[in-house]
Amino acid sequence: MADLLSGLADPNEKSYTFPVIKVEQPVGDIFLASIPWDIITKIAYFDVRRVIDEERDVERYLGIQRPLDLQRVKKLEDYVNFFDASFPTAIIIAVDDKYASFDETRGTLTLSNTQAGETEPSIAINNIARVIDGQHRIAGLLKFRGDRFDVPVSIFVGADVADQAQIFSTVNLEQTKVHKNLVYDLYSLARSRSPQKTCHNIAVALDQDDKSPLFRRIKRLGGASVFGHFEPISQATFVESLLKYITADAKQDRDTLLRGRIPHRAVGTDIIKFPFRNLFVDEKDVQIGEEVYKLFALVASRWPKAWNDERREGLMLNRTNGFRAVMRLYGFLFREHGLHGTSLPVDFITHHLKSVPLDDEDFNTEVFVPGSSGEGKLYRVLIGDETI
Repeated sequence: MADLLSGLADPNEKSYTFPVIKVEQPVGDIFLASIPWDIITKIAYFDVRRVIDEERDVERYLGIQRPLDLQRVKKLEDYVNFFDASFPTAIIIAVDDKYASFDETRGTLTLSNTQAGETEPSIAINNIARVIDGQHRIAGLLKFRGDRFDVPVSIFVGADVADQAQIFSTVNLEQTKVHKNLVYDLYSLARSRSPQKTCHNIAVALDQDDKSPLFRRIKRLGGASVFGHFEPISQATFVESLLKYITADAKQDRDTLLRGRIPHRAVGTDIIKFPFRNLFVDEKDVQIGEEVYKLFALVASRWPKAWNDERREGLMLNRTNGFRAVMRLYGFLFREHGLHGTSLPVDFITHHLKSVPLDDEDFNTEVFVPGSSGEGKLYRVLIGDETI
């Protein structure tokens, strides 16, 4: 009922005025503004809510459906309350020219629920802005708990639905996603500690150490780091596999550290679930790296031919699925014989690997097929739950 009523006119006149920069472009004038979070959520709220159940005019025009992703909204509801939350790129909205007026002398734009020359509102203030891009950010801001969050906004005044569709398709359908490897690499530039930065630093250290079993094996920035060199494991694969042993919520830990606080320590069963948690909290990142180094050095020693195979259609132990299965093995071994807060004994790992009934040639893609099923099968064989 509230959503139905929100499309009706407000009983009283309401307006908001912002300083703007007028930008002249072929499509028409664009007004760039800084709008407080509690105002952008007011003037665009109805449009964002409508996306949950209906397609908007722009989407109907393009013949597509782009409903609000509630899971993404939930993540943004958390994100907007992080210490370093930021929306640096502009939200894009379109406003009917009947409800917008630009004062060129003052450099201000006024949005109102009352048309020029009229005395009574003819629309709800929360229905005057159509969101072309940024509906998820606006929905996330509805749960902001702070005092100040200004948002850059690009405002199109009087653009018809064809123009809005062109802008929508350019912004939303032609953008290139940032590669995960680059995202994790950028954490190295952060001044503060975080689980992501620690995992990135360990990946780089093991990739650059010429004695490491992972020397020049980790592909960074979405492409080969060394031209023509065998780099079968992506940085994203390495980081995400290691993060699982440090934290259940890397973003929350990063936010805690940015606020100058210490993340909570692992206690009870969490010590088994997150064997590197307390090492991270105690800033013993080197020891975490040594544990990963030790595990893969012993794996490489147990199956040297499979580990060093670089053929295009070669054995899978040293590739993504093999790497992930071995990383999962660490958790199993730690549950069996881990020394809490310290390490796995070398003799225990060596003894276990020797008991695994696999020869180098067994790591072929006929036995362990590409994809998650091959990874899962290798893991089960490594822990003794399955035979080949």
